[in-house]
Amino acid sequence: MRHFKTVSITAILGVSVLALAACSAGTGTTTTDGSTGSSDSSAPAANADTTVMKVAFNQPETHPQYIVMDELGDKLFEATDGAYDVEVFPNETLGAQKETIELVQAGTLEMAYVGGPLLENFNEDFVVFNLPNVFDSPEHQSATTNDPEITGDLYASLEDQGIKVASAFHGGVRSVYNSEKPIMTPEDLDAMKIRVIESDTNIEMMELMGGTGTPMGQGEVYTAIQSGIIEGGENNELIYSGLKHSEVAPYYSYTRHLMFPDYLIISPDVYDAMGPETQAIFDELLAEARVHEAELWKEQVSVAVADAEAAGAQFNEVDTEAFAAAIAPLLEEKLTNEVTQGIYDQVRAAAE
Repeated sequence: MRHFKTVSITAILGVSVLALAACSAGTGTTTTDGSTGSSDSSAPAANADTTVMKVAFNQPETHPQYIVMDELGDKLFEATDGAYDVEVFPNETLGAQKETIELVQAGTLEMAYVGGPLLENFNEDFVVFNLPNVFDSPEHQSATTNDPEITGDLYASLEDQGIKVASAFHGGVRSVYNSEKPIMTPEDLDAMKIRVIESDTNIEMMELMGGTGTPMGQGEVYTAIQSGIIEGGENNELIYSGLKHSEVAPYYSYTRHLMFPDYLIISPDVYDAMGPETQAIFDELLAEARVHEAELWKEQVSVAVADAEAAGAQFNEVDTEAFAAAIAPLLEEKLTNEVTQGIYDQVRAAAE
C-alpha cells in the first residue's frame, strides 16, 4: 500500500520468510522499509507487530487490480488495529506470474495475482473458466467464480499444493493485436506468432484462431514484438495501452475471444494464521474490492482506447462469427469429465 518502493528480490524474499514464520508463531513483522506508517495520530501505526503481506502483480500501479488491493491494505490495517497490512509490488518486481506461484507455494511470498490459465498446471479442471463463451459479462463472471456452491471443491483442490484461491477478479475481455495489419478473419493470423499466457489451452486456442501461440512472461512482450521475435499479443485494452504495446503493435482487432478470471492466491498457512476474525474481515474486504474493480474497469477502458489511439493505434471489429466457429471445438474438447461439465452447466444456468 503506501510503503511500496523498488527493492531487490533477495531482500523481499528474505523478509517474506520472516513474515511467514511470524504468522505461524502468531506474531508479526515490520514493514519492508522499516516505516512506522501514517503520521495521523488517530489511525493505527505500523509497528514491530504488524504483519505485512506482500502481493506480487505483473501490471502497473494504474491497473484496477493494483488500486483495489492497495485500498484493501489500508482498510485491513485500520480494521485490525494495525495488526495486518498489505503491500503490492507491481510490474513483475517479484517475477513473472509462474514464478510468483512457486514463491507462494514455497511460503516465501504471501500472495500473488495470477491469470486463470496458469492454475490449469495444478488442476486441469480449472480449464472450465478459461474457455470461450463461458461468461456473458464481468458481473456474471464475478458472481459465479466467487460462488462457493460452484467453485468450492475446485478451489480447495489446490490447497494441498500450497495454493489457496482467495478471490477471483475480472481480468478484462481479451482481443488480438499485432505489428503488421488489422485482423478480420482467422486466415489473417496465419504465420503470426502471438504471445499467450503460459497454458496449453491458450496455445491451442490461438492455433484454432489461425495464429501460433507463443507463451512468455508479460514483461518480455514489448521487446519481443519490437525485435520481431513475435508479431503480437492478445489481451485487454488496459494492458495493451498501459504497457505501451500500441507503440510496437498498432493494430488492435476486437476478436473478444476470451474472458477469464484473474485469481488472487494466498499461502494457506498465511491465511490460516490470520484466525477466524481477521479472515472474515479479509474476505469481506475482498468482496468490496471486486465491486470496485469492476467499476474501475468500465471507467478505464475508454481512457485506455483513447490513449492508445493517440499513440497511433487502430481499433477494428472482426468477423465474429468466423472466430466463434473456429474456437467452438475447444469447449467440446476440454469439458471432458463430470466436474468440468457440471461447473460449466452451473455457470451457464446462472446467466439465464
